Amino acid sequence: MDHKMVTTAFGFDGYRVTQYLGVVRGITVRSRSVLGNMVGGIQAVFGGNITIYTELCEHARAEAFELMIKHAEQIGANAIIAMHYDANEVMEGITEVLAYGTAVVLEKT
Repeated sequence: MDHKMVTTAFGFDGYRVTQYLGVVRGITVRSRSVLGNMVGGIQAVFGGNITIYTELCEHARAEAFELMIKHAEQIGANAIIAMHYDANEVMEGITEVLAYGTAVVLEKT
């Protein structure tokens, strides 16, 4: 599936939904290593963007996004609408990132 066929909107201009296939999701659970936490702690002392955690979050979101697309492809979708991210702390230092949306089949109008 083309990444451009994923949107937070409820449709795409120039297309119509011919089939709703249901909710699809991608989930990943991440933690930072002891060394990563030490580097993050040092960066936190100086303030500003804590790049080691930014990279962790970006990687987790990208992985969840790819897993969601894979799930949609497995059920025959060619697009995902109403896509969102969610994140929850499973336990201290361990976070779940979820990408989810509605898998659909689109047809050009």
